[in-house]
Amino acid sequence: MDLGLQGKRALVCASSKGLGLGCAEALAAEGVDLVMNARGPDALEAQADRLHADYGVEVQTVACDVTTPEGQAQVIEAAQGVDILVTNAGGPPPGLWSDWDREDFIKALDANMLTPIAFMKALLPSMMDKGWGRVVNITSQSVRAPIAVLGLSNAARTGLTGYVAGTARQVAPYGVTINNLLPGIHATDRADSLDAGVSAQKGISLDEARAERAATIPARRYGTRQEFGATCAFLCSQHAGFIVGQNILLDGGATNLTM
Repeated sequence: MDLGLQGKRALVCASSKGLGLGCAEALAAEGVDLVMNARGPDALEAQADRLHADYGVEVQTVACDVTTPEGQAQVIEAAQGVDILVTNAGGPPPGLWSDWDREDFIKALDANMLTPIAFMKALLPSMMDKGWGRVVNITSQSVRAPIAVLGLSNAARTGLTGYVAGTARQVAPYGVTINNLLPGIHATDRADSLDAGVSAQKGISLDEARAERAATIPARRYGTRQEFGATCAFLCSQHAGFIVGQNILLDGGATNLTM
C-alpha cells in the first residue's frame, strides 16, 4: 500500500530507541525526511546515520531535553514546516500514591502533557496553512485503564488525552488529524526497567519476570517497535484522514475492555 508520504517531513521525538525509533524507521521507509530528537547524542547520531543510509532520506538531529524551554525551542526551530509530528517521552517512575509530592507531578506533567502540547501549538499552524498535517502522540494503555503503580503517568497522559480530544476536532477542518497511540508492553528499555523492578521485588530472574508479564497478555508476547512503527506510519498516511481524535490501543489485548 502506498501511504502517500514520499517527500513529507516529520519530527519524531525520543527517536533514538524504542517506540520512537520504530516510528522513525517506518516513516523513513516511506520516504519521509526526519527531524530526530533524543537526549543522548551518540545513540541519536548512530540511528540517524543508519536511517539515512538505509532509506536515502534527509535526517536532521537535535540532541536536547525537550522538557526544558531551551530544548523545546531548539527542536521547534529545527522542525518548522514539518508535515508530521510524533510526540513521545519516557514515562515517569512507578510507585505508590503516597510516594509522590507536587514536584513529582510537575515533572510528569512537563514530560508527558505540557511538552507535547507545546509542540502542537508551535507546529499545527503551518500544517493548517498547508491544508494537510498529521500528529501522533505516543501515550499509554493506562489512559484507558489505569495502572495502579503508574499514577504519575495515568494523570499526565490522561490530561494530554483530554487536550487532544478537543483540539483534534478544531484542526480537522484544515486537513490536519491528531490521534494517540496507546502502547501496552513492548520490547523496549521501558519494559526492561519495569521487569527489573518486578524481578527485584519478587526475587525472581529477569526472564521469569518477563514470562510472568507476557502470560498476562492475550497475545502471549511483548509487542515490537516495528509493528508499532507501522501503525504510526499508517496514521500519518493519506489513508487516515478520516481518523480524528482517536485513542488506538496496541497492547496485544491486555486491556480488558469491550469498547
